Formats: sequence, structure tokens, C-alpha cells
Amino acid sequence: MKKRHTKLLRLPALLCSAIPLSAWAFHPFVVKDIRVEGLRRISIGTVYNYLPLKRGDTVDDDASVTAIRALYKTGFFKDVDLERAGDTLVIHVTERPAIASIKIDGNKNIKSEELLANLKRIGFAEGRVFDRSMLDQVEQELKRQYMSMGRYGVRVQSKVTPEARNRVAVRIDIYEGDVATIYRINVIGNKAFSEQQLLDQFQLGPAPAFSLFSDKDKYSKQKLAGDLETLRSFYMNRGYVNFKIDSTQVSITPDYQHIYVTVNISEGERYTVKDVAVVGDTIVPHDVLRGLISIKKGDTFSRKEVTDSSTRISDRLGDEGYAFANVNAIPTLDKKTKKVSLTFFVDPGRRIYVRRVNVYGNAKTKDEVIRREIRQMESAWFSNKDIKRSRTRLERLSYITNATVETPVVPGTPDQVDVNFNVQERPAFGSLNFGVGYGDVQGLMFNASVSQDNFLGTGERYSLNFNRSAVSNLYSLSVVNPYYTMDGVSRSLNVSYSTVDASQVTSIVSYLTDSYGAGIGFGIPLSEYDSVNVGANFNNTVLKGIQSSAPTVQDFVNKNGSTFNAYTLSASWNHDTRNRYLFPSSGQIATLGAEIATPVGDLQYYKLSYNQKVFFPVTKSLTFRVGGELSYGHDYGKTSGNLAPFDMYYAGGASTVRGYRANSLGPKDINGNALGGNARVLANSELIFPGPWKDKSIRIGAFVDGGNVYNTDTQKVSLGDLRYSTGLTLYWLTPVGAMSFTVAKALNAKPGDSTEGFQFTMGTLY
Repeated sequence: MKKRHTKLLRLPALLCSAIPLSAWAFHPFVVKDIRVEGLRRISIGTVYNYLPLKRGDTVDDDASVTAIRALYKTGFFKDVDLERAGDTLVIHVTERPAIASIKIDGNKNIKSEELLANLKRIGFAEGRVFDRSMLDQVEQELKRQYMSMGRYGVRVQSKVTPEARNRVAVRIDIYEGDVATIYRINVIGNKAFSEQQLLDQFQLGPAPAFSLFSDKDKYSKQKLAGDLETLRSFYMNRGYVNFKIDSTQVSITPDYQHIYVTVNISEGERYTVKDVAVVGDTIVPHDVLRGLISIKKGDTFSRKEVTDSSTRISDRLGDEGYAFANVNAIPTLDKKTKKVSLTFFVDPGRRIYVRRVNVYGNAKTKDEVIRREIRQMESAWFSNKDIKRSRTRLERLSYITNATVETPVVPGTPDQVDVNFNVQERPAFGSLNFGVGYGDVQGLMFNASVSQDNFLGTGERYSLNFNRSAVSNLYSLSVVNPYYTMDGVSRSLNVSYSTVDASQVTSIVSYLTDSYGAGIGFGIPLSEYDSVNVGANFNNTVLKGIQSSAPTVQDFVNKNGSTFNAYTLSASWNHDTRNRYLFPSSGQIATLGAEIATPVGDLQYYKLSYNQKVFFPVTKSLTFRVGGELSYGHDYGKTSGNLAPFDMYYAGGASTVRGYRANSLGPKDINGNALGGNARVLANSELIFPGPWKDKSIRIGAFVDGGNVYNTDTQKVSLGDLRYSTGLTLYWLTPVGAMSFTVAKALNAKPGDSTEGFQFTMGTLY
């Protein structure tokens, strides 16, 4: 018996919900079997999974339409046809093609990998089903991304090429166009401030005259939003509490090249502070919190001062364990008097305790080495101050580049948190180095060193150095244990042997020294920021080759001999509040030191010094550094002739007064060679910029230096004799050490001074 074939329905997707059912009326029947034809990539199980029909169901007009809609909805098919073959339901499908490849051309400002990754997230990727409507969405999304960058002339065209086995190749050609530049920004409605004062607050604006690298005129929707918020803050911080931005219009010329921005504002009236109150459960004495509020009665209202005051109160409560304290400043406006009453509502919440302190990221450093720097204790209450201090101490370790902290709440326990410190260790903090270098004092240097800042992860520093140059040969061994005791007392041990040929040092009088020595020192912490260092050293020095030396050197040898055993004691007080070990941006370091050669030895002298460097954060990326040094020394007892030549102070060079030849300043002999002095005055100021391309290993400093050395036996210390210089220095922290490159100009060089326009050093930063 021949089977009967009856076409039931064939509905294109767009008509699937529009054609009346009566046009396709047929006699219902009970499905005994279902057959699917036309599948290539899609499995039959997938079709059955989405098909709302099964054996035994009755197929009528409604069921047929519902089935077709369900299959179209999968996005796998571009055509679906239902037929009846006896009691068998036959489903004919035509699959959509698969995407064989996607190629993007013309994009320069957004990487292809980034674009393809974004397309994959929305389901448009190689191997996926091709959907023309989705490709249209892709084009529109790409245009939107480029327009948000200010590239309004962007054009996106796509081409779909059929390939074998029901596949397609997609090519997307992008013409990015130029960034539309801002021709003018207008502010309308301002009365209290000039338009130029307001535009000075904007990052956006017409390009500065004669500027080749400024992107100030490159329009960006995100930057404009930031500028409008900056404008709002400008007014709110100056008392205009009712300030509003009424509207913002952005128009572009027909050629998509220039943009005009118009900002309409309402300034409102200026308000002053009528009174300030603190209410709520303050925990700490009320007067303490009042002292943290910087805005006072009679002041002009400032949103910034209010916010900063709230933050200080919150941090102060955090020091008492109330980590989630809520401080809200509520202003009450008196429109008649144009005054505002401020009420700080304090809700301390629960006192929070620390369950665990966890350390992550220390692959090489022992856990205890990290933990001994942490001031937040487990099972103690949470302290903002201790956590911030812990992070600072970690970042001041030479083998740690960065430290972050998180305080997640313990699940199910609202009054406990964990404190998680994540540290990033400095790569190659231990090294075996062989190299060639150059310094403005040492000249060409050959060196070999074995050093370990964090020996076996213990935090101890071991260093063995061999250094050979035209000036000196140095062999030394040093060991520093920063935690010799559990209380944080450090111990340092060192032994060394060196020879120095001063005749090879430019500008210094000629002599030779041959010396060896050993020493021990201890560092005793007094507080988080202060410590005292004490030490004892022995040095044996032989002074040679004085036949061609200056008369002052020969006189010193005639009076005191040429072989000297010196037993010295030293002590210093150190105050260090820097936020980082390398490239600090805030805080200061100050050292007051004294050294005395005891009467037990052949030399008797003393030295006093004070050195200070202060770092001020100008902005988030700019730092201003100012510093200075005062040093003085002299002989006493049986020694005569002031300090020995090798103990004199010198100035000039990259580490003292840049722009002048190393060690060239101060008193000189008849040949113009520097004799050194027993007193030194140095001063320095420097504005430090971030490196190009946001390279964290580079800084650039614009500086002014001043300094000189004096022999107080023959001259007075006069600030009028200081030498000054200015210039730029590039500081570069490389894997082989710190380097600095200086271009400088001497400002008041006198006859006989030796100047240098370029200087280079390795091994130290500012």
C-alpha cells in the first residue's frame, strides 16, 4: 500500500507568527513516528530536545506552528518544513551555515584579539552558527566602541563568502577615521567664575598652542563625564551647594572633524557653615572626633572638606576596631540666610575582630619574614592604622615590590574578618653578577658580586664583592641580619680590603691608600619610625705615593706618619617615615650621626653629620623632594693637621652637586686639584615625574642642586660660596641595578671650577 505524503506547513521565520492558521488547515493525526531530514552538523538529539512534539501526540494546526517556532527559535535553522507521511511526521530542515573564519582588517587602536574575544562573548565566533542579524549587531557595536573614542567617521563593512560544507568566511573591514578634535567648549550660566577659570578644570579642550603631543583636544565621552564631575566638585567645594548642570550639548561638524561642547549650568547661591554637630555613638571622646573635622563655623561650605572629615572620623573609629563604621554628614540649608548646618551622624556598628592574618604571594620568602613586619595581630580587634602601617613596612623591604591587603568578612560571622596580605616579590633579588660599568668617579669598572638580599628566604643579606677599576680595588664581605633578635634588633658584620689611587680620580690630589678593616653594628628600634644604630670598626690604612702630592698631604704625613690604625665608634639616630623603599612618594628620612676615632689608635678625629630628605606628594603621580646635608669633622688629641686626606669630605658629581665634576669643589692646590674639606654643605630640591609609557621602573627628575666643601682651618663656612646647578635626571631601576643619567647646567661656576654637562652613575637612586 502506497504511503500518503501531505505537506503540512512551511513557514519562513518572519512569517511564523503572522500568517493565519486557517490557510494551512489539515486533518489532525496521531504521530506514531518522527523523522528529521537535512541535518549535517546538528545532532538529531538536539532537534528532539527542542521539538515540543513526541510520539503519541496529536498534530493539528496549532501544534505545527508551535513546533516550527520552537525550531526557528534555536537559531540553528534558516528553513523548516513539516510533512506527513502516513502516521509519520517528517521534519525537513535547512541548517544555517557555520562560521569558518573571521578576519578583521583596518583596526589599529583596538587589537584584533580584543575584538575577537568580545565577539566570542556574544556568540559570534569561529565554529558557531552564522546569523546575519547578529552580524548587523556586531557592526553597530564596533561603531559604538569607536564613537566612544571620538572616532565619529568610523566605517564598518562586512563581507560574507560561502565556503564548502555549508560554511561561510566573514571579513570585517574597519576604517577607524580620525579622532574628532574639540574646537571649542562653552560654559553658559557662570557668574561667580570666569569661563577660563572653569575650563582650566577640564582635561578636554582645544589643543594648546605649539603642542605636538597633547591629546587634550581628543574628544572622549568618558573624559567629558569626568570633566563635568570635576566642574561640579569645583563649585561644591566653594560653597555652591545648589549647583546644577542643566544640560550638555555635543555637536559635530558634517565632516566629523571638529566638536563643539556646550555646558549649561546653574550656579545657585554661595553658602557658609552655620554650625557643626556630631551625634550618635561616637565611641571615642566627642572632642577627639570634633578635632578631626576640618570645616568650621563661618567657613565657606566645601564638599571635599566634609568628605575628608567623614573619612577621618571613620578611620579613627576603625583604629578602635569598628571597621565598618558609617559616618554620614547631613547638610541642612537655610535658604534665607544662605547658611548650612552640618550634622555628622556616627554609627560605629559592631566592633570587628581579626580571625586570621593570611599571607599570599611569597614564593621565596619565608612566611615568618613577612609576618614579622605585620602589625595587625590575630584575635585582636581590627585596626586601620596597624594594617596601613603593615603594608608600608612590607613595601619598604628591598625584596618586595608591592603589597596589597584585603579584609573579607568571615562567612556567617558578622563581627570577624580575615586580613589577607598579597605580596609581590622582586625578581632576581639574589644574583650572581659579572659586569662592566662606568661611573663619573670610578671611570671604567670591572666587577663581580654574589649578593642575596633575602638569603634562602630569611630576609638576611649576604654580599661578596670584587670590584676593580682605574681608581680602586675592593674586596668585601658583609652580612646583615635585620632581625638578630625577636625584638627587631639588627646586626651587621663586614670585612674588607681595598686599594685606592686618588691620582686616577679626576680633580683630586694624588696619593695611594692600602687598607683593610672589619666592623660590627647593631640597629635598635625605638618606635615604628625611629631607631638608633651603634657600631665599632677597625681600619688599617697605609698612605703611599705622596712624593707628588700637595704640600698639605705631605705635611699631614710628616706630622702623623703614613701608617694608621683607627678604632672607631659610631652612633646615629634615624627617623624614617617613607612609604616605600624604592621611589618613595611621601614621608621623610633623617639621620643624625656621630663617629669618633678613639685614642687607642693612631688617628684621633670625630665627625658629625645631619642628613634629611623629605618627599611631598604633589599629585598622584608627581613627587617633590627636598633635602640637605650638614657635615663636619676635625682632629683631636695627638693627631694634627685636620682630617686625614682619605677622611676628607668632597663635593661635586651625580650624588652631591650635579653639573660639576665629581669631587672637584672646595679648596684646591696650586695645580687646581681638590684637597677636600672637613665641612660640607649640600642642598637639593627636585620635582619627580613618572616615566614614559607608565613604566614603573623609570622616573624623571627636574632638579636644582647646591653645595660646597670647606677647610675650616683656613676659611669660614659661607653660604655665599655655594655652587648651584639645574637640569634633568633619568632614574632607571634595571635588573642589574639602579642607574641614573643626568644632563645638567652649572649656574654659578667660578674660575677654576670643573663642570660636566652629562653624568652617569650606577647603584644608587635619589
